[in-house]
Amino acid sequence: MTTATTKYLSDYRIPSFLIATVNLTFELEPQATRVTAVTEISRNGDHDHSLILDGDDLIIDSIAINSQALLPNQYFVTNSKLTIIEVPDSFELSIVTTINPLENTKLEGLYVSGDAFCTQCEAEGFRRITYYLDRPDVMAVFTTKVIADKQKYPFLLSNGNSIESGTLDNGRHYKVWHDPFKKPAYLFALVAGDFDQLSGSFTTRSGREVALEFFVDKGNRHKAEHALVSLQKAMKWDEERFDLEYDLDIYMVVAVDFFNMGAMENKGLNVFNSKYVLADVESATDADFDGIESVIGHEYFHNWTGNRITCRDWFQLSLKEGLTVFRDQEFSSDLGSRAVNRISAVKVMRSHQFAEDAGPMAHPIRPEAVIEMNNFYTVTVYNKGAEVIRMIHTLLGEDGFQRGMARYIEQFDGMAVTCDDFVAAMEQGAGVDLSQFRLWYSQAGTPTITVSESYDQVKQQYQLTLSQMLPNPDNGQKLLPLHIPVSVELISAQGQLFELAEGLTHTVLELTETQQTFVFDNIASKPLASLLGDFSAPVKLNFDYSDQQLAHLIRFASSDVARWDSAQKFLTKAIIENSLLHSRGDRLDVNPLLGESLKQVLADLSIDPALVALMIELPSVMELFELVDSIAIDAIIEARNFVQHHLATQLFSLLHTCYERTSMAIGNDCDKDVSLRQLKNASLKLMAVTAAVDVEGMVKQQYLQATNMTDSISALSYANENNLSCLSQLNGLFEQKWAKNGLVMDKWFALVGANPSANVITSIITTFEHQAFSWQNPNRVRSLIGSFAMANPKNFHAIDGSGYLFLTDQIIKLNTINPQIASRLITPLLQWKKHDLIRSNLIKQQLQRLAEIENLATDLSEKVNMSLG
Repeated sequence: MTTATTKYLSDYRIPSFLIATVNLTFELEPQATRVTAVTEISRNGDHDHSLILDGDDLIIDSIAINSQALLPNQYFVTNSKLTIIEVPDSFELSIVTTINPLENTKLEGLYVSGDAFCTQCEAEGFRRITYYLDRPDVMAVFTTKVIADKQKYPFLLSNGNSIESGTLDNGRHYKVWHDPFKKPAYLFALVAGDFDQLSGSFTTRSGREVALEFFVDKGNRHKAEHALVSLQKAMKWDEERFDLEYDLDIYMVVAVDFFNMGAMENKGLNVFNSKYVLADVESATDADFDGIESVIGHEYFHNWTGNRITCRDWFQLSLKEGLTVFRDQEFSSDLGSRAVNRISAVKVMRSHQFAEDAGPMAHPIRPEAVIEMNNFYTVTVYNKGAEVIRMIHTLLGEDGFQRGMARYIEQFDGMAVTCDDFVAAMEQGAGVDLSQFRLWYSQAGTPTITVSESYDQVKQQYQLTLSQMLPNPDNGQKLLPLHIPVSVELISAQGQLFELAEGLTHTVLELTETQQTFVFDNIASKPLASLLGDFSAPVKLNFDYSDQQLAHLIRFASSDVARWDSAQKFLTKAIIENSLLHSRGDRLDVNPLLGESLKQVLADLSIDPALVALMIELPSVMELFELVDSIAIDAIIEARNFVQHHLATQLFSLLHTCYERTSMAIGNDCDKDVSLRQLKNASLKLMAVTAAVDVEGMVKQQYLQATNMTDSISALSYANENNLSCLSQLNGLFEQKWAKNGLVMDKWFALVGANPSANVITSIITTFEHQAFSWQNPNRVRSLIGSFAMANPKNFHAIDGSGYLFLTDQIIKLNTINPQIASRLITPLLQWKKHDLIRSNLIKQQLQRLAEIENLATDLSEKVNMSLG
């Protein structure tokens, strides 16, 4: 196994040298790009250290200080460093390197995507372009000159504003870009290619007109229109909600097919995975449109929370990502349904982040140690980080939070800072003490809140006792009680809300001790407590609700999120109870009250249809796995299938009516139609479980008559999930129509990987040869292989270990092609200790197999080591 050095937050030291300006010249050629970097460097402090620069896979052509070429004995090079032994206190350093973008399948640094050049420098990709102080706390002003063949690469793009362009000999041309704002190297970007261009503009509140430019593959110009409108909405929203205005003359977005991430916020030149830019009704689903709006907003919001103020070191990654995820969630909630968007965020936490917290890669949102920086990009840092920001917002309120944000921007603009700096700004702006709250940044794991209650009829007094239990960390760290905001409302037997304070029926309890009791006076009868109604904290709740109480909450809780959550709890309870019955060989059964509660929901036309769709959706297998200490895979899958089939049968008539009603109601109201389509398809999905002949006809008819991708891929999905007899025909029609559209084929690849047939691995292997599949394209790999590992639990966890063996084979193949993607795919193998003895041994064998690979990438070796212990 590859050995690598662990980096620790405690080892942070200020940089020995600083860089004021960077002048870059790129002479672009696919296999031999020449990069000239001229930097102004000065010693930082009183020391005589050598200058040590980061580099990876570079060929040095020349090095000079103050125009004087260095001799071979004045510097030395290792695999990852260039050390210049003696340097002046202030000097100009010139380095010329040669790189091979065409062979850069890691997609870090400068690489070729299709027929275009593009870059990805976060976290440590700039060192694959030139030798540099590649760390986020070294901020400089960049000027970039790009030279390339004019016919092949008519568009030459980089950060900032364009200041010069011209024509050169031999059919080449150049363009110079200057970014007046200091930035770290990870925010550098360059793109060169031949694109379709979609132009727009935005007038800021101060009256400046900003040019908005989208660059997409030929023939896709119209598919960027939604992204352009989303950007304009984001710019307006950030001015109105956060008082933040854009600062350059131009904002550019480039969509590329080969990209490891969703998008990258490079200053003034965002590089996007095409998935989050291109959409039209025929080829993209409603969820795709929502995803584009969210990610466009996220990357734009980084202009202030990430670019103008950046992180001091990569341990502070949540400083920019947690805050910006919170901001993009608020953007989507302000523009759309707040409840639906909140539920979406909660589902990610429960299915992915809680599992990460419970596994070998558990870490706080500000980690203390890491081997591979790319492994920092986790649901904990991003999504739990956003929940921590949301808790601050809950504790401070909107006004207090905005005062804290204003303080943060004013104090740290143009600087690289820490999470502690952000929390301090919040304290100062809002006038609060968040000392204990800071523990959220340094303690890993998901807390569990256990609740007990008592009611005194004579005193008309209700008491809630909350206890917080923290997980036992493997590193022996002593965990201290957290500051946890717990939202609460009390509901009477008649469904009315008790007044908890003058005019208020909702309050937030601040749990700061291991155990606290909260007293509510003037409560005329024993209430039912609705807790964590809007998921006010990223915790698990242990409160023994009866089926009758859950039904009451579904009907009467004031929060739509709480109503959905109560339905999820009821469904989860039914599945877990039946999994225990299955394990004992007992007869399975479902309380009729669950179906009756869902019937009321389906029949209530006053509820947002999208919310109804979410309330009748069963929790995913991944969410269910996370709720148990020891995973009984077969029992959970069988129990979930039983409950789903039972409800589909019990609700069939109402589901059919709902399907017909929503189908008829869909018209030309885009926002309303999205919600109606969500309920229509949720109804069909549940009915399809019965595999009834008339339902199969409905699935087939919906596919054949669909006028949008949402309906067609939904119908195909339901045929795939239930192996309906029409699947082969519909699969063929879909593949024939979309075979040359990679983004649409990703949806098809995902269905191939998720198909429940026993021969699914053979189907996947056959699909590797499909004309649209590419091992070099992260989207294709994630869709086909990722869906098998994450969305096909029955086959992935086959008792013969074939699923584990297959996934490991693909990880080994990707280890040399794209280690980042390989590292993402290994996640389902990491929690092997939670499985039964047979499966845990089978998974462990595959991890040990990986451990024995001589050149295992650090992205993978860190996770394998952590998992094996």
